[in-house]
Amino acid sequence: MLPYFILPLEKIGSPNMSNLMNTYTPLPVTFVRGEGVWLWDDQGKRYLDALAGVAVCGLGHCHPDLVKAICDQAGQLIHTSNLYHIGKQEQLATKLSHLAGMDNAFFCNSGAEANEAAIKLARLYGHNKGIDLPTIVVMERSFHGRTMATLTASGNRKVQAGFEPLLTGFARAPYNDLEAVSQVAVHNKNIVAILVEPYQGEGGVNVPQAHYLQGLRHLCDQNGWLLMLDEVQCGIGRSGKWFAFQHSGIHPDVMTLAKGLGSGVAIGACLAKGVASEVFKPGNHASTFGGNPLASTAALTTLNIIERDDLIRNALELGDYIRSSFKSTLSSIDGVKEIRGQGLMIGIELSRPCGELVREALSQGLLINVTSDKVVRLLPPLVMQRQEADLVVSSVSKLIKEFLIR
Repeated sequence: MLPYFILPLEKIGSPNMSNLMNTYTPLPVTFVRGEGVWLWDDQGKRYLDALAGVAVCGLGHCHPDLVKAICDQAGQLIHTSNLYHIGKQEQLATKLSHLAGMDNAFFCNSGAEANEAAIKLARLYGHNKGIDLPTIVVMERSFHGRTMATLTASGNRKVQAGFEPLLTGFARAPYNDLEAVSQVAVHNKNIVAILVEPYQGEGGVNVPQAHYLQGLRHLCDQNGWLLMLDEVQCGIGRSGKWFAFQHSGIHPDVMTLAKGLGSGVAIGACLAKGVASEVFKPGNHASTFGGNPLASTAALTTLNIIERDDLIRNALELGDYIRSSFKSTLSSIDGVKEIRGQGLMIGIELSRPCGELVREALSQGLLINVTSDKVVRLLPPLVMQRQEADLVVSSVSKLIKEFLIR
């Protein structure tokens, strides 16, 4: 008889044996190996990954230089805590600040935590100005995380339902509507900041008008607010620049990062500039794991590889190519409403809910996602090349055409 704490391998992962909380509905596949833009399941089947772990694996899977750097660091030192100086963390802060034109950085473990840090920073900024109820303008259809503050900030009723009472201190406006934000300012004198995604990901791969961020920057400068950009999904080269705000020519006061920063090793960052960089003092905020030697090494290596291999240019050019290819194959198809995106952040909006396409793509060896019920979302690795991109376009186009004629 097996000891009580050992399960036969065939029982592990069985739906009837799982001790995981019922928070996910995972697709019927278990991946065991990855290389570049490809994954293999435990049955030996190969899959083309056009989702990159939801914009995380920008270098693809098991990039040899990243694997070596992580293994080398793990053999030297994994964690000490922020009670002590961490050399790799300080190098990472310097690198990110240089790339983004920011002044300093706080490191944590996820995008939600990075946004929590930004929200706390904005509230403290407001209190330091004598505002008793500091309020942050957030946008409809946004997604900032699933902690209490970040789900309150999100413009997604599904993630909020059941967790009331939500927090106070947020005012909501439609995305891509400068006049609406101006009206919020007229009616609420407690505004201290705007928190916005330059390109909305979970909200449907929404791209605003060309001068939207410039307009928000102007409103913040007029009113003494902080402009805080959530680049958790669209940052780290995905948009075709290091950071999405760089397409607009403005600078934020605060920017949050995660996902692609560590290539799968958990790390988040909250960067600040100018007056925002001076708000936090010792004791105001902290993280036990944030920016430890292992995570910082993964992030530094990721940034260096992206820079060395010119992957940002690849993201910009390949993204344009993929969207152009989809427009050639799908624009005339009744039921395809819009093909949009920036860089390797691509959305195809259909006329009706299409969640079933995710399983259909999986059965054909392709990983995609559907968000906002009707938007096929693609977030390919930054290392993807045209040959694989052509496979994605042909496969997804075929799936969509077959779906729309049912």
